[in-house]
Amino acid sequence: MGHFDDDIPKKQEPNVVTVGEDLSRLSEDELRDRIEALTREVNRTREALEQRSTIRNAADAFFQK
Repeated sequence: MGHFDDDIPKKQEPNVVTVGEDLSRLSEDELRDRIEALTREVNRTREALEQRSTIRNAADAFFQK
């Protein structure tokens, strides 16, 4: 590892998805993995939204009394 290692593009970690990334260089397996990672992220985001909604509804009910 020399001083010039910073010039070498680093490969992304598995399951790291960059929105807008060039997909033309990805294999079919990498595209499937990308879909799985995105699906997990969408599900995680939906769960967070549901939790926030539940908390907001509880707060609204509390403060309306």
